[in-house]
Amino acid sequence: MADDNDLERTEPASPRRLEKAREEGQVARSQELTTFTMLMAASGSLWIIGSLIIQKLSALLESGLQIEREIAFNPALLLPRLFQLALDGLLAIAPLLGWLVIVALVSPMLLSGWLFSSKALFPDFKRLNPVNGFKRIFSSHGLIELVKAIAKVAVIGGVAAGIIWSYKQDVLDLIGMPLDTGLTSMGRLIGLTFMLIVGAMLLLVVIDVPFQLWNHARQLRMSKEDLRKEAKEDEGDPQVKARIRSMQREMARRRMMAEVPRADVVVTNPTHYAVALKYQDHSMRAPKVVAKGSQLIAARIRELADEHHIPVLEVPPLARALYHHVELDTEIPETLYTAVAHVLAYVFQLRRYQTAGGTAPQLSPEIAVPVELDHA
Repeated sequence: MADDNDLERTEPASPRRLEKAREEGQVARSQELTTFTMLMAASGSLWIIGSLIIQKLSALLESGLQIEREIAFNPALLLPRLFQLALDGLLAIAPLLGWLVIVALVSPMLLSGWLFSSKALFPDFKRLNPVNGFKRIFSSHGLIELVKAIAKVAVIGGVAAGIIWSYKQDVLDLIGMPLDTGLTSMGRLIGLTFMLIVGAMLLLVVIDVPFQLWNHARQLRMSKEDLRKEAKEDEGDPQVKARIRSMQREMARRRMMAEVPRADVVVTNPTHYAVALKYQDHSMRAPKVVAKGSQLIAARIRELADEHHIPVLEVPPLARALYHHVELDTEIPETLYTAVAHVLAYVFQLRRYQTAGGTAPQLSPEIAVPVELDHA
């Protein structure tokens, strides 16, 4: 099943997949690179300050083997003496330990950069499953690690044997040297030998680092279906987006219908279109379209206008022009000022007639609308 999944994952990881893996602490790591840098740092330190460390440790050893008369007759002084010797020994190697700690923290950044993931701090109980453990041991990854271990032993062991054989006379010469000179020579010899042996690991690093980068990219590969799902998540599910758009249209329609009772007039086609206009001379430069619709929505606008006693006028050319060329909640263009002015003048005269009486107003039978705006 895993092989089938690997065959399906033919596409490189997307930036989102790489970022998610990095947040989870899943980055390319080379244990060989970390080991190499730490051992090189240790060997370089021994080469530079190895003789000094050996001199300090030998002085501590000589001091520790001497027992003062007070300590011999007062055993209570023995424990503080041992504590002081241990502290002096720790201080002697503290520079080396501090340097190795810094290298241990910095060396993983050479491959993956700075990374801190809190998820890596939580225990993963799946690793305690013995079945999964056997699968890892007998997997292709386990086989690769076995080959790397054998190669490491062969390379390091062969180089170490060659170095020891080359410096066998120098080791034998240490026997006839004075103590101080012998310790200094031995420290330098150990540091040089250690550095040459660690240098042999450079071959393993050169092979392992590209492999780890390739293996990390292989593990994060995605199938075409995964890419489609990710693109759908980024863009949003079409069904969900359609539902959201539908809800938004419904909310906009409700807000629009709420404006109809506050309109001054509704202009109709008479049945295909209905446009509600509103004008306030103190706050508007020109009349504004507060509601419009066709077919069923137009019928609903007319019903609301009748319920709230809003004048409904049949002016087909003007209704078509307003519906097609004026957006909702937008002022009418200047080309329609004259036509709308005739309509509003009639509405205002009608209101005055209904309250004060007099001669009933008549709507102009011909309201001019530019031909290019009339979608007949």
